[in-house]
Amino acid sequence: MKTIIILGDGMADEPIEALGGKTPLQFAHTPYMDKLAAAGVTGRMKTVADGFHPGSEVANLAVLGYDLPKVYEGRGVLEAASIGVTLQPGEMAMRCNLICTEGDILKNHSAGHISTEESDELIQFLNEKLGSDRVKFYTGVSYRHLLVVKDGDKRLDCTPPHDVPLQPFKPLMIKSETAEADSTAELLNSLILKSQELLKDHPVNLKRMAAGKDPANSIWPWSPGYRPAMETMQEMYGFSKGAVISAVDLIRGIGVYAGLEVIDVEGATGLYDTNYEGKAEAALEALKTNDFVYLHIEASDEAGHEGDVNLKLKTIEDLDNRVVRILYEALQKWDEPVAIGILPDHPTPCAIRTHTGEPVPFLIYKPGQTPDSVTCFDEFSVRKGKYNVLEKDQFIKELIKE
Repeated sequence: MKTIIILGDGMADEPIEALGGKTPLQFAHTPYMDKLAAAGVTGRMKTVADGFHPGSEVANLAVLGYDLPKVYEGRGVLEAASIGVTLQPGEMAMRCNLICTEGDILKNHSAGHISTEESDELIQFLNEKLGSDRVKFYTGVSYRHLLVVKDGDKRLDCTPPHDVPLQPFKPLMIKSETAEADSTAELLNSLILKSQELLKDHPVNLKRMAAGKDPANSIWPWSPGYRPAMETMQEMYGFSKGAVISAVDLIRGIGVYAGLEVIDVEGATGLYDTNYEGKAEAALEALKTNDFVYLHIEASDEAGHEGDVNLKLKTIEDLDNRVVRILYEALQKWDEPVAIGILPDHPTPCAIRTHTGEPVPFLIYKPGQTPDSVTCFDEFSVRKGKYNVLEKDQFIKELIKE
């Protein structure tokens, strides 16, 4: 049996008063996820292992069944793999956001969701001015970029910028966890402050401000690590071939280390305007030649970070109608059975605008299986499902079990 996971990043939430005490997933119109839940089995998954920050890198690795203490090396290394940067021994990679500051306040983590084209001009400029034999900047997607430091010490206390919107940034700058890491922390903080001086009057930012947009007036490095030692999914589960579809470098990088083919989809943005239908069609095409497909949709997470309840509802309904519906209707006509798993990686509650580590709802649908009693898909209905709370590799093993 072939397998597809449809991952709605940050789709889970908490009850919201404006929605009558319902979560966005409860309130949204999701007939196809509900149909699959009613025909399948449900439960919750603990995607954030004890002692780990509830980041998307942690949660998506967990969904795929990886042992976090063995493989986790931060977010930067995964994004390096996605954009084709091969880390050498002694090189430390970090996610490097372009952010917007306003005075001493970290206004937002995304510089107003700056375009990749604008970002590329800024990152190349920073690499020209701040890069060296030891420091290199690489362009990623939108506000998400890469910083590689030769002989960097990863024992650093770094704050993810999406966790601290509208807070003073100076107390949140990088701190060393050991004396040996002091020089690395000093270097990185120096780069942050120098970037602010260089970026404030850059033509890209002057043009953005003139258009009423937030400037990308600072870098923010975080999540340091070295090249991870990961088995491929073929080695772990016996797949012959697998594929990943995502607009996000982090997920694509996980796919590289997991031995999955990275499939590009034109118009895939990682935001609410992403090419949902294109991703669904690409997933169907990939299932023809692959045993396993990981289809990642980022939009709900970004809506949660914006604290925008109406936008989050739209992203959930778009996922249901423009992805799940297309896949469900097409796969019903296939002779070969396909198992479908649907879940978020973590909650991103609109009220707090960042990730939490609460267990997330999941559904598993396989043609001909005996369903449980759950008839709709949300954070609370699945508590009456077949499974209580799965963790580690339990979810994916249940999904691929024939």
